Amino acid sequence: MGIVLGIDVGGSTTKIVGIQDGKCFGMLQVRAADQITSMYGAIGNLLSKYSYHPGDVSKIHLTGVGASFINEQIYGIETVKVNEFSAIGYGALSLTKLDEALVVSMGTGTAFVRATKNEVKHLGGSGVGGGTIVGLASEMLGKSDVDAVLALAEDGDLKNIDLSVSDILSTQVQSLPADLTAANFGKIISTASDSDIALGILNMVFETAGMLTVFALKNDTIKDVILTGTLATFPQADMVFSGFKKIMGLNYIIPADAVFATALGTTHIDI
Repeated sequence: MGIVLGIDVGGSTTKIVGIQDGKCFGMLQVRAADQITSMYGAIGNLLSKYSYHPGDVSKIHLTGVGASFINEQIYGIETVKVNEFSAIGYGALSLTKLDEALVVSMGTGTAFVRATKNEVKHLGGSGVGGGTIVGLASEMLGKSDVDAVLALAEDGDLKNIDLSVSDILSTQVQSLPADLTAANFGKIISTASDSDIALGILNMVFETAGMLTVFALKNDTIKDVILTGTLATFPQADMVFSGFKKIMGLNYIIPADAVFATALGTTHIDI
């Protein structure tokens, strides 16, 4: 049986996985100036790294926003397009071995899908995501590089940025922990450092995603939430969602290889 490539062509990066005999032999991501260059670069890099050639590949499964620009058979190989939401759901379930979950795909924006072994349903999305981080950091900090924002945020203090429940209530309410955010950027002070602002931006994006998961599962039996995408690997994501787990009673899971969930999911869909 030949190799199957699963490719998620995103807005800024391409993620690719290689499958042979039902097992994944490699994963990598490539960033380039445009999506077509990024996709071909990812294919070439993966095959070269594992000493394969295009002739060894029997099928390519494509998804992601950049897949719409691909209208040919890549290198003459059978190339099919896969529904992105289905790939998000099945990829997350495959990484965690769960039978059902709410999957949150955090990329440029954020998508929410309810996934079971038999069905993936797109519940909706949010425009708050990685694009928000880059845009706000560019305007507020003069930095458009995510790695630079992450480095700054390591020394940040949210007490200089966010209004908490303890700031607005004189007595404690049992259902509202004192350190719960009442308003993102609601208490930003004049002496707030760039590190404080960087952390505030990241915290706002993750808290927005967290609250939307709570609303999505309010009347659902599902309590597992799988976080995927590049943003899921940020250390601040683990910090925020660990807090949500304690407060909201949902089980947040950030699987290994969360970045490649959607690319992997393409290979779990029969076409």
